[in-house]
Amino acid sequence: MKIIFAGTPDFAVPALQMLIDSNHEICAVYTQPDRPSGRGRKLTPSPVKALALNADIPVLQPETLRTSDNLEQFVSFKADLMIVVAYGILLPQKILDVPRLGCINIHGSLLPRWRGAAPIHRAVMAGDDETGVTIMRIIKKLDAGDMLHKEKCKIEPYHTSSDLHDKLANLGAVGLQKVLAQLETETVVAEKQDEVLVTYASKLEKSEALLDWAQSAVELDRKIRGFNSWPVAQTLFQGKVMRVWKAALTEQESDLLPGTVMHLGKQMKVVTGDGVIDLLEVQLPGGKRMEIHAFLNSHDVDGVKLGK
Repeated sequence: MKIIFAGTPDFAVPALQMLIDSNHEICAVYTQPDRPSGRGRKLTPSPVKALALNADIPVLQPETLRTSDNLEQFVSFKADLMIVVAYGILLPQKILDVPRLGCINIHGSLLPRWRGAAPIHRAVMAGDDETGVTIMRIIKKLDAGDMLHKEKCKIEPYHTSSDLHDKLANLGAVGLQKVLAQLETETVVAEKQDEVLVTYASKLEKSEALLDWAQSAVELDRKIRGFNSWPVAQTLFQGKVMRVWKAALTEQESDLLPGTVMHLGKQMKVVTGDGVIDLLEVQLPGGKRMEIHAFLNSHDVDGVKLGK
């Protein structure tokens, strides 16, 4: 098949690599324009662009696909199928109507649960037992197209959003390969989404990352794992913003006020509204991520209360 691929971040890379390694023809790759990155704010190509250029695939980076010139160029590729993975630019209906077999998307959840911008993070924070990827047809309504295939993944108690991101990116490539084979043999089966079961994964906001120690240890653990690796959970430690990268649940209880630190040997435990949580990896402004035993070697936490 002649395929147009559209994607931007790391999440899209395994799917594009699978296509490069396949017998399909990638006639073009669409990705977002280069963006400033790092301390020097240097324009940096997306991971998808870097991979495509390395494979000598034509790369296009329009700000929009709504202009007549961009539509004309898109049509000129005469693609059988368009595959979209975290592209980040809305596709107008005129684009969706062009490929012979339509446009399909890899979405990082088991639809219809967690439509929207942050499905992986919301699944972790909600305490879901499993997640996965859904290959679906793209329609104008957000993440509402017919489902073609699902690959499932168990969410373990220690999984962070970062862990699951990598697992689901690879599962997306696995599922896509299966769907392409079904499209070629005309055996693909489309399933409509049950609107009654729809939930939405709203975009992450930095303001959500502030830990409220009055919440339960279970809720805080999910939040810490959910915000790893962005925007990273945080709290105030002696007036400084401390990032909390990793924590673990304990079976301890305490009558102390929420936010109170319990320094036990090489452990730093924090009292919550219900239960006690064990901090494992933290970071102070200007410093590196530190395992808690290293942090305790250089910081006195006796009697400290986290938060405001």
